[in-house]
Amino acid sequence: MKADILQVRNLRVYYQTSLGPLKAVDGVTLSLKPGERFGLVGESGSGKSTLALALMRLTKPPGYIEGGQVLLDGLDLIKVSENEIRKIRLAQIALVPQGAMSSLNPVMRIKDQIIDGIRDHLKKMPGSALEERMHELLAKVELKPEMANMFPHELSGGMKQRVCLAIAISLSPKVIIADEPTSALDVVVQRQVMLTLGQVQESLGVSILLVGHDMGLMAQFVERMGVLYAGKLAEEGSVREVFKEPLHPYTRLLIACPPSLEEKGQFKGIPGLPPLLLNPPSGCVFHPRCP
Repeated sequence: MKADILQVRNLRVYYQTSLGPLKAVDGVTLSLKPGERFGLVGESGSGKSTLALALMRLTKPPGYIEGGQVLLDGLDLIKVSENEIRKIRLAQIALVPQGAMSSLNPVMRIKDQIIDGIRDHLKKMPGSALEERMHELLAKVELKPEMANMFPHELSGGMKQRVCLAIAISLSPKVIIADEPTSALDVVVQRQVMLTLGQVQESLGVSILLVGHDMGLMAQFVERMGVLYAGKLAEEGSVREVFKEPLHPYTRLLIACPPSLEEKGQFKGIPGLPPLLLNPPSGCVFHPRCP
């Protein structure tokens, strides 16, 4: 059995407020194997994006990493220096950020945004080689060569998302964290982006941590998944286990939420509201809403 490429152990990420620490991620433990697709699903405010940023060591004040470990090939990313983590980002672990619409620099051409990240790591790489690599990356994410000279506002949402993916794979990292890569895209474009992500993953053999709230998308794309609720991992298992035999009441309710064709006009939801993370309930954080 292959050793885990990424191990997250008891990770805690808090936000400092005037009323005390808000526990956005509270003791999450999960793992990712080489070449695996792992999905992390949960409703808005569950801590998904906070977790994704923490794995990259990109948590900004008032947020802070309270404790835990993020082991990439055995190296604890929480403990390495700022200079070292800059070398690791993009080269070994990369992020496809949420909201490609606002992730790209609006006044830089696409080619310059792709080349910038490569040049930051490979300072001695000649300009001709950088241009060649940039065009290879555009082709890999199925973008035409002429798009290299365009600005972000000239591209559609799906194209911008592909550019973000091209940047993420520019140095062939071991792990890609995709934070809701299909948000704000229509269904057809969502499918195209996910197909491209799957093709890239297969060609590079990279591990993918897919973060999102779409259970259907997770079922189609990932092999294993975890369900996050109020900063805690409620359940983890293979896609089949989670969908066919969910153990946690929250997971069962989440799966039952999407409307079916048989029940026209009926929308199911989860009663109650997520807990206040400044003072979460003791024991299982879902128990106030548990049916």
